[in-house]
Amino acid sequence: MKILYAIQGTGNGHLSRARDIIPRLQKKGAVDLLLSGCQSDMPLPYEVKFQLKGLSFVFGKKGGIDYFETFKKSNLKNLFHEIIELPINDYDIVINDFEPVSAWACYIKNRQCIGLSHQIGVLSKNAPRPAKKDFIGNAFLKYYAPASRKYGLHFLSYDKNIFTPVIREEVRSLSITNRGHYTVYLPSYSDKEMIKVLSCFPEIEWQIFSKHCKDSYEMDHMQVQPVQNEAFLTSIASSEGVLCGAGFETPAEILFLQKKLLVIPMKGQYEQQCNAAALDTLGVPVLNKLKLKHLDKIRKWLESENPVNLFMPDETDALLDILLRDIRAEERPRQSKRKIVDRPSAFRDLVVKKIFS
Repeated sequence: MKILYAIQGTGNGHLSRARDIIPRLQKKGAVDLLLSGCQSDMPLPYEVKFQLKGLSFVFGKKGGIDYFETFKKSNLKNLFHEIIELPINDYDIVINDFEPVSAWACYIKNRQCIGLSHQIGVLSKNAPRPAKKDFIGNAFLKYYAPASRKYGLHFLSYDKNIFTPVIREEVRSLSITNRGHYTVYLPSYSDKEMIKVLSCFPEIEWQIFSKHCKDSYEMDHMQVQPVQNEAFLTSIASSEGVLCGAGFETPAEILFLQKKLLVIPMKGQYEQQCNAAALDTLGVPVLNKLKLKHLDKIRKWLESENPVNLFMPDETDALLDILLRDIRAEERPRQSKRKIVDRPSAFRDLVVKKIFS
């Protein structure tokens, strides 16, 4: 059985999850990897067959996405070429972690795309949502990487086919201590923005992992260093607590380690707003921005004692078994009739005309 596992490369969460899924998936069949996007700091210790540009977002320095840089670095003609040229029919199964090239290649060529991502969990009607609706953000999550069969991940199993987080073995095997420092990972904030606020707590040792610095440096009670997987794991394992964005993998890992957690969702990122809503229901404090006006809320968190206790069993093997079992059950009665065909060429001609005109 030939499997294409396609991974979104914007941010570290997808790659963090993939590091644990890949070796388990390799026990099920021959696995080729596809990675698109360019905003991750985490290396993938496996051979990547398809390294694509895809469609990714650039983090800004003031708490959100830099849409100007995102637009400047986007190339829709190249994206279309990647979609059309991807040899999707060479594979028996395509498993997709919110990756647009393989998802749309499957759609155009009438192939089944198995979605396995946190975004699918967020889209569940039973998952927590922010009070303010975002129709554009919701549509983006729904259509960015369309899937024909869906398996979601979330902090809790809010619905059928939604599983608890994939906590990588690197994290599960960490030796947990408390040396009193606080770890910070806010990729959409500049060093200057973080230091301005965190310097107001001189009694706290801050270990800041910055997406915007190339060399480590110290400033009073703050250590600033580039994002590096092993150093980050060492820091969170020995920390008192962690201040980070409202992504999925990092907060899930912090909750698993039973450390204090404070999150700041990224501006313009509906998924993170949804995550923040879910974490709020679990008792995790949430800030809307890293600003001086929130010093009292940060101090309250620093003075708190009890982290949120959340049970996160290792369901990864069971999840993959269920996923593959469902595929086999669906394919079996259709096998004699099934025929892989491209969608009508008129559709592709129309897309080509729109993009290249």
